[in-house]
Formats: sequence, C-alpha cells, structure tokens
Amino acid sequence: MYLIGLTGSIGMGKTQTAALFEEEGVPRYDADAAVHALYEIGGAAVEPIGEMFPDAVREDAVDRAALGQIVLKDAAKLAALEKIVHPLAGATQVDFLNAQISAGASHVLLDIPLLFETGGHEFVDCVVVVSAPADIQRARVLARPGMTEEKFDDILAKQVPDSDKRAAADFIVDSSVSVADAHRQVKEILAALRDREGTALQGRLDRAAARDK
Repeated sequence: MYLIGLTGSIGMGKTQTAALFEEEGVPRYDADAAVHALYEIGGAAVEPIGEMFPDAVREDAVDRAALGQIVLKDAAKLAALEKIVHPLAGATQVDFLNAQISAGASHVLLDIPLLFETGGHEFVDCVVVVSAPADIQRARVLARPGMTEEKFDDILAKQVPDSDKRAAADFIVDSSVSVADAHRQVKEILAALRDREGTALQGRLDRAAARDK
C-alpha cells in the first residue's frame, strides 16, 4: 500500500484538494476530523484535557476556541496538549491503515496539516504540498469568521514556511487557479503514482502505534 502524505499551510486549499483525491477513489485519513472526534462528547481526549485545562471543556466536550486561546501563545501548554492528543490521534491512524490493508487499498491519503512539523513526512512514500501565493492565502484566511491579522500571524509562526514545504515536496498542487485546475493536477499525480510500490507502511504503523503507548 502506497502512503501519500498531503499537507499545506493554513488557507492553502488542502481540504478541497483532499476531497479531490477522494473523488478519485483514494481513501483518506483526515487528521483534523480525527482530532475533532476526540474532542466531542464521549471523545477520548475530553477527560484528560479537562484535567489539564478545565476552562477548555464545556458541556462535556472540548471547546476548541477556548482551548486555542489557552495554548496558542504558551509553548509549554501546547506541548502538554500534544502529549495528550498525539497518541490518541496516532491510534486512530493505525485503525485506518489496518482497515485499508484489509480492504486491499493500493493507495491511501494521509491528510495531515502538520505533516512536516511533526516529522510525519519521513514516514510516507511521497509528500504532496498544496500551495498558493501568499496574498491569496492571507485573503482566504482573513475571510474566516473570528480570524484576525494577529491570530493568522501567530499560526503562521508555528508552521513550517510554505517555501520550505514546497522545496521538500515530491508534488505540488497549485490551488490558486480553480478547483477544476487543482483536480487536473491531482489526476496527474495519481497517474504518476499508479505503478509505484510503497515502502513506508510498516514504519508508519510502528510510529503511530508507539504514540499509543
């Protein structure tokens, strides 16, 4: 099974691009969705986060906005949060990969926003980076409800620069033209990968499983 790592900085169009891979029949692991599920009522992260950050849990679920305010500018608190969330998310990734092995999938997409920041790019067979010019990125992000220039700059400061991601990518999807153009690029990437054999699966499984211990 061939592991495609998909990433991109905030506002670059990664989510839309991931959906295009899904349209082409590639099973997708959505790291953001996995974390959302952990934060919802009954989610495995609610209790430990509530113990660490009581003000971040409301009505038996993690309030992502409140949690963000707590950890955004505090590196120690962010690291404490990551110690809780990463092993739990790693377990969901193992479950996904095992399910796709059983299903006989030839290629899977690991949609992980912080792929480079967490070192995950070393445990995939190729990396696809979604990118767009900085002015388009900024306009997209600042159009989001509740977003400010300061918050956007804080988020960017914690992410590997787009230029570095592009330099390390195996493939780049330019999302600045149109969805149709991005879809064309996705099809070209999948055509290039069609006959490639993956070698990263076991390392990825081992790494994710280790986080669950």
